[in-house]
Formats: sequence, structure tokens, C-alpha cells
Amino acid sequence: MLHTPHTSTGRPPAGRGRAMVPRRYRATALLASAASLGLVAASAPAVPLGVGDRLFPHLGNPGYDVASYDLAFTYSGRNSEPLRAVTTIDARTTARLERINLDFAHGKVGSVEVDGRPAAFAGAGEDLVITPGKPLPQGARTRITVRHTSDPVSPKGRDGGWVRTADGLVMANQADAAHLVFPCNDHPSDKARFTIRVTAPDGHTAVANGLAAGVERANGSATWTYRTRHPMATELAQVSIGRSAVLRRTGPHGLPLRDVVPARYRAAAEPWAARTAGHISWMESKLGRYPFESYGLLMADAPLGFALETQTLSLFGAGLFTEPAYEQWYVESIMVHELAHQWFGDSVSPRTWSDLWLNEGHATWYEALYAEEKAGRPLRTRMKDAYAASDTWRAVGGPPAAPKVPAPGQKTGIFRQNVYEGGALVLYALRQEIGHPAFERLERAWVTRHRDGTASTADFVRLASEIAGRDLDGFLRAWLYGEKTPPMPGHPDWKAGTADPAATAEPAPE
Repeated sequence: MLHTPHTSTGRPPAGRGRAMVPRRYRATALLASAASLGLVAASAPAVPLGVGDRLFPHLGNPGYDVASYDLAFTYSGRNSEPLRAVTTIDARTTARLERINLDFAHGKVGSVEVDGRPAAFAGAGEDLVITPGKPLPQGARTRITVRHTSDPVSPKGRDGGWVRTADGLVMANQADAAHLVFPCNDHPSDKARFTIRVTAPDGHTAVANGLAAGVERANGSATWTYRTRHPMATELAQVSIGRSAVLRRTGPHGLPLRDVVPARYRAAAEPWAARTAGHISWMESKLGRYPFESYGLLMADAPLGFALETQTLSLFGAGLFTEPAYEQWYVESIMVHELAHQWFGDSVSPRTWSDLWLNEGHATWYEALYAEEKAGRPLRTRMKDAYAASDTWRAVGGPPAAPKVPAPGQKTGIFRQNVYEGGALVLYALRQEIGHPAFERLERAWVTRHRDGTASTADFVRLASEIAGRDLDGFLRAWLYGEKTPPMPGHPDWKAGTADPAATAEPAPE
């Protein structure tokens, strides 16, 4: 994700050389529907679980691995009304389960079935706890069907999940908000394939991740179906419903490109959308083949203040493309940032949220590299500025690979400069240390070896050592986990801790 500030010049704030760190979503705990509570089995009380993520300990759930989600939403035409929804999950158990915990926190549950049989359920924290008629053995394949509502009105004190636009809805689920939309195993370590069906009144267009699999029209409405060919983390799911135009073209190697834009902004959007094929070719020259079945821009008619790398369909506020103050190089660098995430964060997802720097550091790196090659914005200057600010960023947010645990009600506080510019600074230091050819081999090997999977910081250190032909653990450990920024190879004159305070301050909420 990338924040897109509104300035009168179209340039990033002084001293940053880029867009500011995003204003992330605030978070507070929410219970699942109180109507669920009467259906709990008369045994021990239901409790929330988690997969033990250091930053989000209650996200995800143990005991099963999701193979696929089938999501069906029915939209009334008014984005203040809950959508009717059915979520079907196909999973394999990895342990014997007497109960199944799903993350779900902002909708009313009507019924639950496990393998076609009614199951008891209850809310516990931000979990939906399901008790099947009999325990599920380890290694079993199971199908869980939840009939529920999905509320597009943000709960008090919390954003994320559905985002209301001028003409409908979009999703912004990063990092911990997919379970505000649908029941799921809401952690990037459990990726799955998705089928998404959306029914909306005539006059609306629904678009989702992946490729279109048909549309059926009847009784004044249409049902749109989309399927992903590659596994996807829940935080990357995307559904757009609105009075939209869909622009279609072909990218490199025949790649289907589709851009979703508010109909009233179609003329303004066309020139920007036409640049995407060139951006993909540029990224492929660095990393190899684009990793998914389609790509496109989703321009939401809303003042988002951020862009988000939802898989195959990156989300932007339309204002980024319609506001004349923004310079072309700046807009394109943001477009490239989100495109780079399709490799870093989407195809190769973080094993834990502490590995976030692998997403944001790489996306910032290619954003900056593009600005250097295409707009003459020197990477060295940007990295020198980042080096000067790095100690401040580490003090505020923690080292790049060990972000500070977010404060209560501020779960998305992990998205700070320490993982954006600070993560890119780690990559610059590594390139300085091992040389350009080895670094470029490492980047290609990383996205090839871990394609469609998850990977950790430790995996990156091991691969870097393998490619360089020497142990880089000590070098990278200091850069990734140190309280202070190490000396920059090749630049003994660079000084940390001399940044302009205005350049390192956290952005004010928009």
C-alpha cells in the first residue's frame, strides 16, 4: 500500500522523495452477531484463537488449511445497507478439531453447515466459533458454509473491509480487515483460491480479482462471477460494485488488462490506464514474467488517501488521476509501486506480518528505481535522505524486520517509514555489499522460488547468502534488526540521525 498525499505541486513532501507512509486503518475489537450466542453448544465456552503472529496474535486460526473460498454477495443498490452473503470454505484439517474458528466480526450469521449438516456457532472476540455435530479427524477434507450479512458501514472507530464510494463499494482489507467482510482464516500464511459472485441491480458493474467467468442477467439484476487461478491471501481480496466503465486492452504476452473506473471519469482515466502495459514490461525486465492471470487499475470514486495492491486489481483513489497538480512521474511511480506488489506481497506473501518490509521495501525500491530511470530522480539521493532519517524511523516504529507491536486500537500502526523507505534502504545496502549483478540475480530468484507461496525474512537472508556465495546473516541482521542504522557500504560519509524533523514526522490523518 502507498499513501498519496494531496499537494499543490504534485510533488512528494520535501525530504521524502516519495509519497508519505499511508494513513492506515484504525482498529478496535468487535463481536460477531449477538444473535449467534444462543446457539453455542453447552460445553466449554467458545474462545478466540490465532496463529500466534507477533503483531496480530488473534488473526488466523490453527488446525486447518483453506484450499478455496466461494464468496457470494447480493447488493441492494444502496451502499449503506448490509449485503446478503454466503461464504463457502473448502479446507483440509491439520489436526483433530472439535471446533473450527473462523475470523469474522462485522455481520450477522444466519446459519452454518459443516459438510452439509447444520452446526452450532457462537461469537468469541473477532472469531466465529463453529461446533460440528461430530469432531473432524486430522487430514479430513471439509466444507463449511456460512450464511451471513456483510455490513458496508464501518463500525465505530474502525475503517477497512468495505469502503463506500460515491457510486457503490470497494474493498480495502489490509492488514486485518477481510474478516469484517466475510468469514475466513484472515492471515497471509493461509492462501487459497477464490471464486467471487456478486449480484447487483442493473446499471451497476461488479468486478473482482482474477478473470471473469460469466454474467447472468434476470429480473432486473445481474450476477457476475470471477475466479482466481493463483492462491491469494484474504487481505488481497477485492470486489468493486459501482456505476463503472471497464476498459480492456492487452498487455505483454497477451496478458488481459482490465481497468475499472467511474463512468464519469472515463476520459481522464484512459491515458493513465494506457501506461500500464509499459509498466509491466519494465517490471518484467527486472524480475521476469508477471505472476498472475490479469492486471488492472481500480479507480474508486472516493477520497481514499492511499493505494492498495489487491491481487490483479490494484486500488487507487480516482483523484490521483484526475487532480492536475500531480506530475506524471509521480503518478506513474505510485502505479509502479502497486504493480511491484503483485510480485512482492501478492505472489510472494509474508509468512508473518513482521515480514512486511519484504512487501513494502521492495515496492518502494522499484518505485524509486522507476523514478530514477524514467524521470531522472536519483536513487542515490533518495537513499542518502533515507539514511539520514533511518535512526528516527527505527526509534518510532522499530527496525525494518521487527516493527513495534501496534498500540490497542491502532493495529495498522505497523505501516510506517521504517518498512517503506527503511526497507528499501536495506535493499540498497545489500546491493552495495554484493554488487549489482548478484543483487539482480537474487531478486529474480526470490520471486521465482517463492511464487504463489509465503516467505520470511529468514528465507530472504538464506537466499541472499546462497546467491552471494557467502554468509550474509551478520550483515543483514544488523540492517534488519538493529536499533541503529549500520554504516552504508561504499558511502562512509553518510550520516544517520541528521534528518530534518519535518521530513521524518508521521503524516497527519487525512
